[in-house]
Parts: sequence; structure tokens; C-alpha cells
Amino acid sequence: MFLVTTGTAGVIDINGTIWVELVTFVVMVAVLARWVYPVIVRQAEARQRAIAEQLRDAEKARSDAQKELEEARAKLEDARKTAQEVIDAAAKSGQQLRQEMKDRAEEEAKRIAEAARKTIDVERDKAVQAVRGEVAGLVVAATEKVIGETLDLTKHRQLIERAISEVGSGDGSR
Repeated sequence: MFLVTTGTAGVIDINGTIWVELVTFVVMVAVLARWVYPVIVRQAEARQRAIAEQLRDAEKARSDAQKELEEARAKLEDARKTAQEVIDAAAKSGQQLRQEMKDRAEEEAKRIAEAARKTIDVERDKAVQAVRGEVAGLVVAATEKVIGETLDLTKHRQLIERAISEVGSGDGSR
């Protein structure tokens, strides 16, 4: 049989119930260690794996977002370059068009001036011919009055030619 002694150890009162409590405690720890603790450990490990996976997913998402941001920035920079190239090309095209229009206008002005010069030359030649005809008529009339006779055709031509050559040379003297 068991000897149950009761005694006191300071504040704690040691009696027969302590052994029952101790055995209950050990059984409870054994039950916890055998069935509850593995479940808690598995759940904690599963939770740890889930958190680690979420962290990996979050890091991957951050990395993907960073790549997409860099791609968007690169596309934006390309778009800016393309826009600047289009603007530069339009400015260059406009400058070329202005130069072409200026060149065409200058060519047209030269053509018009040349046509005007030709027209002036033709009109001057017509005026000179008209003046020569008038001068020849006046010379013949004046000569007939001065000489008092009608000139024959040969004398008439010689006189006209001489008068025209004097008028044409601007000399007016014999």
C-alpha cells in the first residue's frame, strides 16, 4: 500500500491530490503532444508556407509591375521620340515647301520679266519701224519742197536710206 503523508512545504500544501494532479498533467501533456501539437504544428507550417507563397507572389507581382512600368516608360519615350521626329519632318517638309514655292515664284517672276522684255523689244522695234516710216515720209516731203521736184524711185530710195542711217546712228550730220 501506499503511504500517503501530508506535509507542507512552505506555501504549498502537499497531499494525496498532488499525485492525481501530476498524473493528469502528464496525461494531458502526452495527449497534447501526441494529437494536438502535431495538428497545431501542421497548421502553423501550412500558414507559414501560405505566407511565404503570398510573399513570393507579391514579389513576383511587384517585379512584373516594375517591368510593365519600365516598358510603359520606354513606350512613352519612343512615342515622344516618334512625335518629335514627326514634328521635325513636318517642319522640314514645310521649309522645303516654302523653298520650292519661293523658287517657283522666282522662276515665274523671271519668266514674266523675260516675257515683258521680249514684248518691250517687239514693241520698241515696231515703234522704231513706225518712226522710220514716218521719218522717210517726212524726208521725202521735205526734200520735194526744198528741191521743188518730184523724185524718181531710185533717188527716193537713196534719200530714205541715207536719212534712216543718219537717224539710226543718232548722228544727224552728213
